[in-house]
Amino acid sequence: MIRQIEIVLPPDKLNDRDSLYFAVSKTTRIELNELKAVIVKKRSLDARGKIPVYRLQCDVYINELPLPEENKIEYKHVDKNHKVIIVGFGPGGMFAALRLIEHGIKPVILERGKDVKARRKDLRAIQQFHQVNPDSNYCFGEGGAGTYSDGKLYTRSTKRGDVNKILNIFVQHGAHPDILIDTHPHIGSNKLPKIVESIRETILRCGGEVHFNSRVTDFVLSDDKFLGVVVNNKSEFTGDAVILATGHSARDIYFLLHKRNLSLEPKPYAMGVRIEHPQHLINEMRYHSNEMNRNLPAASYNLACTIDDRGIYSFCMCPGGIIVPAATAPEEIVVNGMSLSRRDSPFANAGLVVSIKEKDWIKYSSHHPFSGLKLQQELEGLAFELANRTQSAPAQRATDFFLGKASVTLPKTSYIPGLTSAPLHEALPKFIVDNLKTGLQNFDKTMKGYFSEEAVLVAVESRTSTPVRIPRLKDSLMHPGKKGLFPCGEGAGYAGGIVSAAVDGENCADACAKFILSNE
Repeated sequence: MIRQIEIVLPPDKLNDRDSLYFAVSKTTRIELNELKAVIVKKRSLDARGKIPVYRLQCDVYINELPLPEENKIEYKHVDKNHKVIIVGFGPGGMFAALRLIEHGIKPVILERGKDVKARRKDLRAIQQFHQVNPDSNYCFGEGGAGTYSDGKLYTRSTKRGDVNKILNIFVQHGAHPDILIDTHPHIGSNKLPKIVESIRETILRCGGEVHFNSRVTDFVLSDDKFLGVVVNNKSEFTGDAVILATGHSARDIYFLLHKRNLSLEPKPYAMGVRIEHPQHLINEMRYHSNEMNRNLPAASYNLACTIDDRGIYSFCMCPGGIIVPAATAPEEIVVNGMSLSRRDSPFANAGLVVSIKEKDWIKYSSHHPFSGLKLQQELEGLAFELANRTQSAPAQRATDFFLGKASVTLPKTSYIPGLTSAPLHEALPKFIVDNLKTGLQNFDKTMKGYFSEEAVLVAVESRTSTPVRIPRLKDSLMHPGKKGLFPCGEGAGYAGGIVSAAVDGENCADACAKFILSNE
């Protein structure tokens, strides 16, 4: 017999088998010798009470053993009858490629950046020497923005596809099986590169192609069909269809689509700052104690409020993490956050952002469909000027920001290029400043001490999502202007994170396969 139950364990007993079985026996009133197996299916940390506890959802096997589970996908070598061009090798492109292989279709991947190992040199250049490579950085390169920006796998997009399948594919390629049970799974930027390399090896072994340093510079079009792309102004790649999975920062692709008369539309998004605290303060706020149990992770948070129909919220919270420079062009500053798998940095950071609506970019209406993008670019360029045209990001203590005065000193930071004191309360648009102030006050009520002089605001957090959407038909997922073009993932405006982009990649691959078969 199998029973599904929930039990509660204190953090210090989390990894103790005897404590697990004793708790199950006590909860079910079943003798220990009848419990043949206890398999934890979901695990979450509950820090709402005075003492944090773990809640475990378990399958309990009574007088019988579980059957072995096999979730491994057997990827077979593809034939050469059909091929699909995939632009971008982030999670959308990677999982689209794997799914096409399941359909027996050859993926040909074009990535403007470098492979994960070669990419590290360019990350070092921006961190230490303030040099931005527009084709290889924290956003562009093998694995996409997520590879070196934390590896969070939590998503609310559970109705769009098989999230468990996505997680199992990560495990199949080297991720720790804990991501299958944790409520907020996380891989870590030190672990992801090996997993990304393993996925690439699967694609190549099955007959797919991966081309690095291959930036799309034009499209190959017929009257009604998208035939392929031109790379580096010289090489043509054509196929039965094209999946455009370029990520939220490939602005040149938006401009190229517009130049080729393919429709685009502005899209709401969010901008603000990245807020950083000492991690021990967040631990004290969340765990109600300054003593850390070894089985308690660095504490995280998720804060949100709505003021006059405008959202103010934390975004991409990185416990035990660092702030990183995520610019994709030389004269801009963009900040993001990441954590390594152990999340053992002494700092905690998160985006603190305000929703951006059409009324906010109305002054750029003549730039339609790039109105929202122009506002985004303006703030990124402003941050660069405030930092004396370096990657030393403009920053201000949260208390000084609220009081409207410059910070004479700034706290220690995880941001390697360093911080430059700047009057963000004067530089940022008034609607962002006013709403950030309101958010700081509201969030301090939820987490006392959140709004303090130890908190520093670092500008500018601007790449929460794309400000441009590439439209597609609901049923076929194709662009309405050209047959065979499948806009995909975050860059097209249909995902918001690693897993949701991966799910959308699979969905686009399925739509591609259906389109190709219907034209045979």
